[in-house]
Amino acid sequence: MSLLRLLLSRPSTSILTVLGVLSACTVVVDEPRPAPAPIRAAQMCTMEYAPVCGERANRLRTFPNSCHARADGFRVLHQGECRPDFRPPVEQACTREYAPVCGERGRLRRTFPNACEARADGFRVIGSGECRRSDDPAPGQQFCTREYAPVCGQRGGRLTTFPNACEAGAAGFRIVRRGECG
Repeated sequence: MSLLRLLLSRPSTSILTVLGVLSACTVVVDEPRPAPAPIRAAQMCTMEYAPVCGERANRLRTFPNSCHARADGFRVLHQGECRPDFRPPVEQACTREYAPVCGERGRLRRTFPNACEARADGFRVIGSGECRRSDDPAPGQQFCTREYAPVCGQRGGRLTTFPNACEAGAAGFRIVRRGECG
């Protein structure tokens, strides 16, 4: 006989007593728990400074190298710092013609097999033929390490992010704060 029938069959038992007994009962439902999310192992990246522009959820951010970008969940868009006016380079097919040119991008000069290859790599052609020693930076110029400890430098009204203080100083910029420019 059930406990409820037993209590109701006694004349002295009230409904409140029955409800009190029923409220003291507990029902345990064993539902399966969701499996815990897998823990991602921390990725180890070098301190090499080879800046890349990464994107995640329409947000652009400059990283010291592609390993750091991927470790933070960003997709690498291109080599170099993110620029507000960036347009992805158009794929360009170049011939294998050998007509060497000297190309320049920032302070970097490099010899290319032809002008098309130089432009495809984002260099500006500054002369025909191979880059000569006289094209190299002036003697006594400061050389810096490739350590990544970003700083924000200012020259005139222009703010630029540099990989480290040495690079900012070598470019003639005054450091206004540590970290990237906003």
